[in-house]
Amino acid sequence: MTISVRNLTKTYGVQKAVDDISFEVKTGEVVGFLGPNGAGKSTTMRIITCYQAASHGDVVLDDISVREDPDQVKSKIGYLPENNPLYYEMAVIDYLKFCAEIQGVAKADLESRIKEMVRKCGLEDEKHKKIQELSKGYKQRVGLAQAMIHDPDVLVLDEPTSGLDPNQIVEIRNLIKELGKEKTVILSSHILSEVEATCDRILIISKGRIVANGSAVDLRKQAQGNELLTVQLELNGNQQDAPKDALENLDTVLSVEPIDGKEHYYQIQSKPQSSSKKAVFDLCVRNHWYLLEMKALETKLEDVFRELTN
Repeated sequence: MTISVRNLTKTYGVQKAVDDISFEVKTGEVVGFLGPNGAGKSTTMRIITCYQAASHGDVVLDDISVREDPDQVKSKIGYLPENNPLYYEMAVIDYLKFCAEIQGVAKADLESRIKEMVRKCGLEDEKHKKIQELSKGYKQRVGLAQAMIHDPDVLVLDEPTSGLDPNQIVEIRNLIKELGKEKTVILSSHILSEVEATCDRILIISKGRIVANGSAVDLRKQAQGNELLTVQLELNGNQQDAPKDALENLDTVLSVEPIDGKEHYYQIQSKPQSSSKKAVFDLCVRNHWYLLEMKALETKLEDVFRELTN
């Protein structure tokens, strides 16, 4: 089921929380929705799930509009909100049964759906406990289970790995990737490495507007700019000449900066659309220098995020 967000706007007085954004998420795609606090991502997710009305624009699931038929849209979506509201006084298994019933799961399928969610979300040892007795991580698992109990076509997950330990994060990541093969999944997270490991595509929102849309690899390439190398040299024999000047004189090099801590260790920035790797190697050959290290620095997703949202 394809989600089409069309010119979506949400205003509070004179402030635009979401400012005329459009994007599409297709079946079998896991899309990460990133943005700093207050950027508009949770507002967008609440509008998609019909928990909040848009000021302008629309969201369409295949041919079902959230404006025209919100009840049908809700039946197609599983939603884990950021604050994960739960009935703490209920036992896990009773809560899942309650959620399944209000989502319209057939009586004949209730037991099998509950068993499947307990298994998938790792709740077997906790299923008879009251939710208030659970750790934050297990409460998050219960929230995931309720979002999936009615086998929805679309999953909208706001911080799904919040409060989980590293092992649990890997389990939930694998579960989301598996679900993403046949469902449409939108998730938000502040753990950028998790988004990169889980999602096929990333949307970044800042001040209510989409500022980036693409795979993690594509976003890094767009932000990378000039080539950046770290190079460590060892001079041969009694050579005393500092290689910094020779490196700076290479046609492809824009700047050379020493790196503290190691002798003849430099960060080299190449000129736009240029690579200095071959030129540095040839320089070392001509001068009989040992090239101990030459490494291209890759732009991290965190750097892309900061650049686009500051």
